[in-house]
Amino acid sequence: MPSQMATADSVDTHALEVTRGERFEFGKNWSNFLSVVDEGRVERAVASLRTLLGVDSLSGMTFLDVGSGSGLFSLAAHRLGARVRSFDFDRASVNCTTELRRRFAPPGADWTIERGSVLDRDYLASLGQFDYVYSWGVLHHTGAMWDALENVVDRVAPGGTLAIAIYNDQGTWSKRWTALKRFYCSGIFGKSVMCATYIPAVVVRGLAADLFWLRNPFKRYTEYREYRGMSMVYDWFDWLGGYPFEVAKPEEIFHFGRRHGLEMVNLTTCGGSVGCNEFVFRRPRRLPERG
Repeated sequence: MPSQMATADSVDTHALEVTRGERFEFGKNWSNFLSVVDEGRVERAVASLRTLLGVDSLSGMTFLDVGSGSGLFSLAAHRLGARVRSFDFDRASVNCTTELRRRFAPPGADWTIERGSVLDRDYLASLGQFDYVYSWGVLHHTGAMWDALENVVDRVAPGGTLAIAIYNDQGTWSKRWTALKRFYCSGIFGKSVMCATYIPAVVVRGLAADLFWLRNPFKRYTEYREYRGMSMVYDWFDWLGGYPFEVAKPEEIFHFGRRHGLEMVNLTTCGGSVGCNEFVFRRPRRLPERG
């Protein structure tokens, strides 16, 4: 089948890019994250997805998770009643998603997991269309973000929803971070230097702010866990090594959606920081008539 061929090619390309220092091994980091996933984190992920999409249930809906990573939000969609299809470019991420399904979903769950690339148009076309297409913090790591966006838009069914999160464009700082992330992925030396400088700096800066404002220094870590059920520590490595790395201004994503006839129904910005802006678009059931 074409999709199987595309998957095999994607895996080979991924391994080659990692070896050349051109891609971060997200799947390896997600494998470590699985050690802390429990029902509490799953429940927080479910609540987060419900809030992002503005729904109480996904019962009877189809849900495509583009770049499933750990599989946590595929699981959240499954818990909300959706028929889920997950894919990722990284073999280890596919394994993580599969393991999460084994741990937390019942046998025979309507949840398909496979390897594939969002940049492979033939593979994407073979999937069909979905009521919900979800890709949080993924498309800017493909090396061809705008092509990836073009490909996922076509997967949204009439009346369907596209939910994405894209790194905020900070101009010069974003260019500096691109170089630093490439340095991290270049080998053990780059990784050691970045970990030895960035992580202590973040911890000290946070501790100083907490002491100044008389806050509990451990609260920021527990609050972070409450947000989407994620882990601050593992997200540090995700941020440091997250290469390829592309960014976009909120208005660029808004205009992209508008060009494709999508209506933006939800926007959450990161307040100008280095984080992701979240966008939720809806495709009309029918194109508006032209006068």
